[in-house]
Amino acid sequence: MTVVLLLFLVRLIFPGVARSGQNKKEGGDSIKENIQPFVLQDSADHHPSDQDQVNSASYLPDDLAAFTVFFNADGSLAKHRIISVPDFQNTFSDENDVQLVAAGRLGVKPVENRKDAAREKGRLVYVGSNPYFYIEPLHSSIPYLVPRAAVLLQDIGQSYYDSLQLKNIPLHQIIVTSVMRSKEDVLNLRSHNGNATQHSCHMYGTTFDVSYNRYRTVEAPGENRRKVRNDTLKWVLSEVLNDMHKHNRCFIKYEINQGCFHITVR
Repeated sequence: MTVVLLLFLVRLIFPGVARSGQNKKEGGDSIKENIQPFVLQDSADHHPSDQDQVNSASYLPDDLAAFTVFFNADGSLAKHRIISVPDFQNTFSDENDVQLVAAGRLGVKPVENRKDAAREKGRLVYVGSNPYFYIEPLHSSIPYLVPRAAVLLQDIGQSYYDSLQLKNIPLHQIIVTSVMRSKEDVLNLRSHNGNATQHSCHMYGTTFDVSYNRYRTVEAPGENRRKVRNDTLKWVLSEVLNDMHKHNRCFIKYEINQGCFHITVR
């Protein structure tokens, strides 16, 4: 009974197995022809060429091709264009007062200084180390966010990787330039930055800034990946953020003077 149930599940998930069985009944060589492209030939007289590797995608079975965005139905590599957004300022125009409402509703209570912030760590998530984004050395904030915002940041970083992969662009990490701030951090920042606001969303642990003109190349030690223009990386990032924005995951403000996307979870 267990074997019958297992075979039923296999045929349900991979209907091509059933078709292969039928082919075998109709002609002895049919099943052999179906699986032959997937057999690795290790004989001494066979040396796969670059063209062989390129053409290997054409042997994808229909069932597999239907579940991947990297290949078309015919097995050829899918091409994904960079679309970007029509206008950064108009697309990402959520002002501070709008973001502040969400921050007050979803975040922690603003703390006076970093010593007080340590007492709130039970309600915060450390985001200083993550494979999907890079936190640059922080001087006016600390790498903590409320869980909801931490998940958003990771989703943005992971979706950015996915988009670069689909567009055949070498992987780059987004760079986070500011995270949670205490009231003392805000005061110190305002002393030398006229654009900093006293009523900062960063004090609630719901908000982070992502640079749009700097990115970190992902490469192995000694590897030299091909160079990618920052504008290209910015266009791809804007697609990811626009998607998050349309799905009501966050509020976003395009900060011209600060060179960043100011993002608050919602």
